[in-house]
Amino acid sequence: MGTDLHAPLGRNRKTASRRPGVLRLGRIAASLCLFAIGGFSLYTAFRGDGLERAKPPTAEQAATQASGKPPTAAADQAADGMPRADPRSGANVEQMITGDGSVVTKYSPRPRDGSGPVLVDAMQIGQDPRMAAQPNEALLEDTAFGRLPIVGPDGRRPMDQYARPSSGARGIRIAIVVSGLGLSQTGTQRAIAELPEEITLAFAASGNSLQRWMQEARRGGHEILLQVPLEPFDYPANNPGPETLLTSKPVARNIENLHKAMGEITNYTGIMNYLGGRFLSDPAAMEPVMRDIGKRGLLFLDDGTSAQSKTATVAKGTELPYAFADLQLDGQLDISAILKKLDELERIARKNGQAIGIASAFDESVDAIAKWSEEASMRGIEIVGVAALSNDPRSP
Repeated sequence: MGTDLHAPLGRNRKTASRRPGVLRLGRIAASLCLFAIGGFSLYTAFRGDGLERAKPPTAEQAATQASGKPPTAAADQAADGMPRADPRSGANVEQMITGDGSVVTKYSPRPRDGSGPVLVDAMQIGQDPRMAAQPNEALLEDTAFGRLPIVGPDGRRPMDQYARPSSGARGIRIAIVVSGLGLSQTGTQRAIAELPEEITLAFAASGNSLQRWMQEARRGGHEILLQVPLEPFDYPANNPGPETLLTSKPVARNIENLHKAMGEITNYTGIMNYLGGRFLSDPAAMEPVMRDIGKRGLLFLDDGTSAQSKTATVAKGTELPYAFADLQLDGQLDISAILKKLDELERIARKNGQAIGIASAFDESVDAIAKWSEEASMRGIEIVGVAALSNDPRSP
């Protein structure tokens, strides 16, 4: 029962050869099909639901984006106009407590609100560079003193969100903090432009145009801190500025002044003292202030200039993430002297595994730090944000 499979093909070719008109009609039909497919591809490429970048949503669309809540600021939109969404906006989250007290979290999928693509901010440590200049709205609360940092509903802290990610490698790590930004326009601009992105920048709460400078620093990849004025031993002869936190003031007044400073900018990982020898030596004055800082998911950096500081004791009692500076780098404003201090900082880091150095935004300091940083990586040193070197009660 063998069948000649080639015979029909031969007959078709033979028949086609007798009818050239059929071939012409077939070619025309094929051409029309290709034209139709090409036109459809162009249509889908240029229509709104194709692969083009999504247009910024209207006010009505924005009110129902990602979280399903009206946006509180334009920051809910990424720089390219795409609505931002939390990773959990596409999931139902249920938590149950078992008999032994353990918490079991159950995730199940659900449709996201709104239509079109969204930019999912899924980073837990550090922030997507495309959104670095904008705050995470879930980590802010509106108050009479401005928008203040808080811990998010999912437990994410500002010090996690805005920290500069590090490699996590076991090696020599150094954090360098350049402080006093915002006090001088030219000095601030130069520090942001010329310092490597690994350098942490600290903004003075009494500075000018802080929101603008904060955004430039964050776009440049810098982790940032906020400097709050604290009472020195020789106050008022040495006055850190308006709304200084004082040991003689009621707790409520100091917290109020702290919040006024906190409301000046956003996107910072923690608070750093400006002066404050007397305040940092008084646990009774410190405790409520440090507790508030920790409750808001921030770290505290002690600049290390006061031998009588009680920062470590108070921080441990309030579960506040904290760090101490090991060395003041620019006590002498000379590039060669600052480079020698940086070499000393490196020796401390090689001995202890890590070190933190502090400098001010002087031209000499910026030049020396920029020069030293270029060669540090070749000696096996990783320059990290200060949050990576904090004593964090959450760390394992």
